[in-house]
Formats: sequence, C-alpha cells, structure tokens
Amino acid sequence: MTPTARRPAAGRFAALLRQPSARRFGLLLLLLAGCGVALLLVPRPDPADLPRLALSLGGYAPVAAVLGGALLMVALVPRTLVTLAAGAIFGPLAGTAYALGAALLAAALGFTVGRLLGRQFVAERVRGRLARLDGWFARQSVLGVITVRLLPIAGFGLVSYGYGTTGARLLPFLAGSVIAAVPTAVGYAAIGAAVTSPGQINWYAAAPAGLGLIASVFIIRTWWRAERRPAPS
Repeated sequence: MTPTARRPAAGRFAALLRQPSARRFGLLLLLLAGCGVALLLVPRPDPADLPRLALSLGGYAPVAAVLGGALLMVALVPRTLVTLAAGAIFGPLAGTAYALGAALLAAALGFTVGRLLGRQFVAERVRGRLARLDGWFARQSVLGVITVRLLPIAGFGLVSYGYGTTGARLLPFLAGSVIAAVPTAVGYAAIGAAVTSPGQINWYAAAPAGLGLIASVFIIRTWWRAERRPAPS
C-alpha cells in the first residue's frame, strides 16, 4: 500500500474514532478480548474444593453463588462450568436454582452492556440483509430467543452481549434465556453434585440434557415452519 493510499485509510480511522458510538463499540470489543485472555490464563479451581468454600461463606453462600456465577458468565466462562460448580456445592436441586438465577442475572448484565456500548454503532451501520436480520431480532418472541440459545453458535455470555447490540427486546430475551437453560442446568447440576459424592452419577442425571436435545429439535422445527409460513395479507 502506497503512502497516498494509507493516508485516506488513516483519516477514515481517525474520523471513526471521533464518533462516540465507535469509541463505545471499541470498548466493548476490548472488554470481550480481555475476558477471552483471562479465560485462557486464569486457572480453574478443583470442583472438589468448592463445598469447603461455601461453608466458609455461611449464609451468604447462595447470594455469592448467584452473583459470582453471573459475573463469571459475563466474563465468558462457560455456563456449563458454573452449573457444575453450583451442583457440586449445593446439590442438584439448590444448585439448579442458583445456576438459573446466575444465568438470568448474567443475561441481563450482558444484554445491558451490549446495548449501552454497541447498539448505536450497529444501528447506524446495518444495511440490506443485516438490517432485515436486525429487524428479525427486534420482532423476536420468547420462542425465537430459545431457538437461538439452543443453537451451538456461541457461549452464553457472548450471545448476551450480541443480543444487546441488536434491536431485541429485553423481557423476551431474559425469559427465553432462562427457559433454554433449564434442561442442561438440571442435568449438569446433578452431575456436579455427584462429583462430591463419587458413585452417585447415574443415567437420570443425563436425562434432562437428553430431553433438552429433543426440545431443541422440536422448537427449531416449529420456528422454521413459522418462518416459512406466508404472512397474512
């Protein structure tokens, strides 16, 4: 690239940085990159040590589990690991409840950050097919959110950030996020609980995840048929 060609490119980049929406979007990208690096570098605790940590927190352990689990998911830690840890600490039933509470809070936090830092930048630049896709997100019902959540396209936290940058509505997004998380939350919490009690793992622990797969196929099929149905005139 010649110096003459580089100058306009540098000028466009400088003009872009002068836009507040672009600076906020850049901050969002830096946040995601920092979370990704931390996820690679920070060591993971041994699940067998987690019950002792909960005992040291006493009555604050459930609150810490929900808040800490939400922050971990916002930091792009997989929801599977958070749910396994909740099951290992609190058992299958309470672990499921706290993991779902953490998922709800994490979805709200990620969506809010994505909306504040990225929505204006995206809205100013979507055209053509991207505009139609953004409109689809804006019209989404709870079923549509469940469908996207069940598709293996990205982690829980990353999807939350991404939804915030679209025109999606908050309440359907939160409801769909929690409903989609229920089957695997039950299954992984049961498996996590069995980690602290060797020999307790059985096929019943995997049943919710299997039911979740069946539900995923049904939901995706229903959504696909609804999308292909001609709009009423």
